[in-house]
Amino acid sequence: MTGPYPPPGPYGPYPPRPYGYYPPPDSNLVWAILATVFCCLPLGIVAIVKASQVNTLWYQGFAAEAHQAADEARKWAMWSALSIAILIGVYLLVVLIVLLVAGRAIWWVH
Repeated sequence: MTGPYPPPGPYGPYPPRPYGYYPPPDSNLVWAILATVFCCLPLGIVAIVKASQVNTLWYQGFAAEAHQAADEARKWAMWSALSIAILIGVYLLVVLIVLLVAGRAIWWVH
């Protein structure tokens, strides 16, 4: 023995960590909040609820459910962002059609 501590055992210096002590999966809470504020409110609220379940499930020992909740939070936040993009696209298409129809109506008058 060269120091104040005994040499490590045959399995390494530390025992294996219990499952709950690994870091939980990314909850995507930031993306859920941003999607709620800037995009679609109902889908963003679902994303926030799913994201808030991640840490609770993880520390209760339900790792698979925590990963599933994190994936669902990401999915709902993504659909919230996509829904506003789709709505803006449809709005621009309607405005373009209205302008084209109005332009032809004005052209026929003269």
